[in-house]
Amino acid sequence: MTTESLPGAVPGPAASPAPYPPAPRSDLVEDLHGHRVADPYRTLEDVDDERTQAWSRAQDDLYAAYRTRLGDAAEGTPFAGEVLQERLRALLGAGFVGAPAWRGDRRFFSRRAGEQEHAVVVVAEPDGAGGERERVLVDPLALDAAGTTTLDAWQPSKEGHLLAYQVSHGGTEESVLHVLDVATGELVDGPIDRARYSPVAWLPGGDAFYYVRRLAPDLVPADEQQYHRRVWLHRVGTSPERDVEVFGAGLDMTSYYGVQVSRDGRWLLVSASAGTAPRTDVWIADLTAPGAQDAPTFTEVAVGLDAEVGAWVGRDGRLYVHTDLDAPRGRLAVTDPTSPGVEHWVTLLPQDDVAVLEDVAFVDDGDPAAPTALLAAWRRHAVSEVTVHDPRTGRRTGEVPLPGLGSISGLVTRPEGGASVWFSYTDHVTVPHVHRYDATTGEVTVWASPPGALPDVPAVHTRQIEVTSADGTTVRAFVLARADRVDADGRPLAPAPTVLYGYGGFQISLDPAYSATTLAWVEAGGVYVVANLRGGGEEGEDWHRAGMRAHKQNVFDDFHAVAERLVADGWTTPGTLACWGGSNGGLLVGAAVTQRPDLWAAAVCSAPLLDMVRYQRFGLGVTWTEEYGDADDPEELGWLLGYSPYHRVVDGTAYPAVLFTVFEGDSRVDPLHARKLAAALQAATSSDPDERPVLVRREIGVGHGARALSRTVALSAEQLQFVAERTGLLAQDVLPAGSAA
Repeated sequence: MTTESLPGAVPGPAASPAPYPPAPRSDLVEDLHGHRVADPYRTLEDVDDERTQAWSRAQDDLYAAYRTRLGDAAEGTPFAGEVLQERLRALLGAGFVGAPAWRGDRRFFSRRAGEQEHAVVVVAEPDGAGGERERVLVDPLALDAAGTTTLDAWQPSKEGHLLAYQVSHGGTEESVLHVLDVATGELVDGPIDRARYSPVAWLPGGDAFYYVRRLAPDLVPADEQQYHRRVWLHRVGTSPERDVEVFGAGLDMTSYYGVQVSRDGRWLLVSASAGTAPRTDVWIADLTAPGAQDAPTFTEVAVGLDAEVGAWVGRDGRLYVHTDLDAPRGRLAVTDPTSPGVEHWVTLLPQDDVAVLEDVAFVDDGDPAAPTALLAAWRRHAVSEVTVHDPRTGRRTGEVPLPGLGSISGLVTRPEGGASVWFSYTDHVTVPHVHRYDATTGEVTVWASPPGALPDVPAVHTRQIEVTSADGTTVRAFVLARADRVDADGRPLAPAPTVLYGYGGFQISLDPAYSATTLAWVEAGGVYVVANLRGGGEEGEDWHRAGMRAHKQNVFDDFHAVAERLVADGWTTPGTLACWGGSNGGLLVGAAVTQRPDLWAAAVCSAPLLDMVRYQRFGLGVTWTEEYGDADDPEELGWLLGYSPYHRVVDGTAYPAVLFTVFEGDSRVDPLHARKLAAALQAATSSDPDERPVLVRREIGVGHGARALSRTVALSAEQLQFVAERTGLLAQDVLPAGSAA
């Protein structure tokens, strides 16, 4: 393939339409492995260049002017600024409560009250009078009143007397690790920097833990400082500069590590994955040998296999392995930790023909050597189910009743055993609640509800449709509409403004989940559709691999097929259909806009990857080459050029309205992607800029991940308003928010 065969690969000179700010443009064309690749907006990669800053300020002004016009148009509708934000806050008003992490009589959990900006870490413990008292241990807002500090992770010690937690600032996700005394709340250790994406594995007694930290910046090249992680042993109260490196030297610089210590403290397990590759190596070490804590001797559990492997030592002392080796939908195997190699694995739960194995948990009567039941959580076409099995043979003996057709997260047990299992459940209209399963009775009860008022949600009709993609593959999607917008058979009464949301990558599944954004759209009369595309994990690892690397175009074909089906079945029309996605989903939206501009009235493209020729040079891009391909490889560059949205822009095309939302603190996906494609579309589109504008919404002080509640509400409101205006929902005669039948 040559770039001459790609639409718009070497665009000619084009002047920006008068309404759009002029972008710094050059005639740069590079020869890359025989491909002539144009990059006219290379200047916009440099955020410090005055031309980039001037262009960004002009885009801010353009968007502000649009917001003023939109605000006038939205008055008197459910999408009026304050009305919509108030409704979103109400839909989020129940807050959040997480499943418990038990440590003896103490339980730790995350909670966000309805109006709280961030979730906090809470400990509950006996009060000495037969009751219980709760204390907040970590509150990001108490650490930073501006609300730009986020809680990234936390882990109590095995005894529950210490808590390790990580926070980052300004959206950077550059976690800093601290340790506090649970009884007093006083800090006893930290800060330890360079702990981004670090697990914490406590040793019994709480005197030390294993964790992951990057090498010091002066030890690695400047462009590799985000990488070169190692596993370290840290002794509480000592300088991190005295930490002992125990694992990681000589492995791929992009490796991410997992680390855990068995409950009895005997076994250390370490896992490693190069970037986001769907392969995991695992090692195990016996810590009872003299000097083993500082210098463990590792034995391979699974190394060099083209498979993902998760392993742990159970309360019964056996080594359990959750893997997709020879089982793309997952299986559970077991062996002795003293003979951990693949040749010793015995399959306990075989692969299901359809469902994907997600999680397992064991229950017992207090005897760790004699578990009484094995619970297995599965995903069947994105919908959760939980089955019960004999813990020795794997034979199915029953199932756990769930509240509906939704999704669960976590199967949590007490470290000391028992008959109870906790899990969170949600679906498209149900706020997550924590449920408890009693293995002695088979009963499931609501164990913890969100702390705030449950929102009044409309009656919503949800159905899962099956669509045939371009190559004959069956793709599924959830379609949500207000109940009074469908007939008795669940078919649409009339076409309606519709949002099609997708992701399609990194084995991430879009399972049923409560969403204030979705419900605000649906109750105003729109249709919201969530597509389960190849590249995700909904149907296992084969499904993932069918949408990655050389097969990435399958993801976009799946998305287009769902859109066409929605039109064919009368749910919507191209003039009232919008696509929406973020991060890898932003790449999906960029491809949809540049490959099928005829399908969409509007697009929301958030924190996107868009220049797939240079993506691995910025942010964490080099860790994603196993997902997309390596632009430095001639063949793989051909794959990337085949769909790279920035390189598929064609002058004179009538592109849909596009809203790019970018976050200047984003250290994963650099905002340069959105800047470059926005400039290219503004210069190329033949659409009326008043009817189908290309706009950039820029936000400072936040990044790719977690954010304060108020910022979440503001972003969602502006995205919804944009799509409502562009698809015509703003002008429809609909019931006010919250009053639907």
